[in-house]
Amino acid sequence: MTDEQVILRPISETDLTALEQLVLDPAAIGPLQWYGWSDPGRLRRAWAENGLLGEERSHLAVVAGGGFRGFVAWRRAAVVPAAPYWNIGIQLAPDARGRGIGTRAQRLLVDYLFAHSPVVRLEADTETANLAEQRALGKCGFSREGVQRSLVFRDGAWRDIVRYSLLRSDPRPE
Repeated sequence: MTDEQVILRPISETDLTALEQLVLDPAAIGPLQWYGWSDPGRLRRAWAENGLLGEERSHLAVVAGGGFRGFVAWRRAAVVPAAPYWNIGIQLAPDARGRGIGTRAQRLLVDYLFAHSPVVRLEADTETANLAEQRALGKCGFSREGVQRSLVFRDGAWRDIVRYSLLRSDPRPE
């Protein structure tokens, strides 16, 4: 664990190169997030359009130790249009993993989303093999809802996903 202060802030233009590396470079992404090559210009186009702060999908920089360490993101999801909720995610640089930065960043994101949107539910998904993310979500107060079988295709095989949720009314750890 590190004692570094963790903050969230909008993505700046100077963050874009590091951000692109986190979503385009297999070594930086890590084995549990690499789904193959994708449009290399999509993030810069989205940043130019709305600073990566849209109504349907948004990103914030995770800053620790004074520098960009990754990002948190959320996207609108809904079973029915009248009851939207947010699905959240995080991606950290390899040197920021395993230090508690991700847990603190996700706690900050939870606080931000409940303070600035009327949603009642947040959810997060991770592969069953991603035990570190499952622990982090638990430390943020998320409850494990269950496993969705063969939901994503990665590295030549279908993978199971664990879904977690946090309701506005749920108690959260200090």
